[in-house]
Amino acid sequence: MKTIREIAARLRLNWMLKKYHSYPINLPHDMVNAERLLVCLPEGQRELTMIRQFLPDLSQVFYGSEIFLMASPGSPVYDIFPRKGYRIVTPTSKNVCWSGLAHRSYIEELKKNKYGMILDLNLRSNYFARSILLSFPRAVRIGQGDGSGLPYYNVEIKTRFIRDEKNIYKSIIETIENLKSSSVASLDEVR
Repeated sequence: MKTIREIAARLRLNWMLKKYHSYPINLPHDMVNAERLLVCLPEGQRELTMIRQFLPDLSQVFYGSEIFLMASPGSPVYDIFPRKGYRIVTPTSKNVCWSGLAHRSYIEELKKNKYGMILDLNLRSNYFARSILLSFPRAVRIGQGDGSGLPYYNVEIKTRFIRDEKNIYKSIIETIENLKSSSVASLDEVR
């Protein structure tokens, strides 16, 4: 049974979807040239601990880009993640609406960073992350191929792993790396 908050969150997301306007992206060019990356982290401490081991890989794939990490409000991200090399932009309870979506003022604050790419590492539907994704229609928005698709993601990565979260995260990062490296290689051939 859905709670009142879930119903309110879905209604608000539906309203946001009606106002949503998509913009064309140029893959993999926009991915390669993203100067700032926002990573939406999952809620659970176990998942956060698992993702922490992939931070060096993520830094390598997005070498030269500024990486922002955003966990759900109240998440122990400051205890788990290193601050060196990453900017943590995790919201406080004031930045979240009663329904669990990102507050408009928080979204406006995030927009100042001009993210070229958003990587959603939530493996389950997360209303907070969805409200962020809809707020950045010009960014390359990547997530796991769970069927959410457009307009939340303009790139979905499906893996052969179903419940093996560690391999799902690894596969997502490797796929992005392959996309970026194939683009760089083809650019070098043109030169």
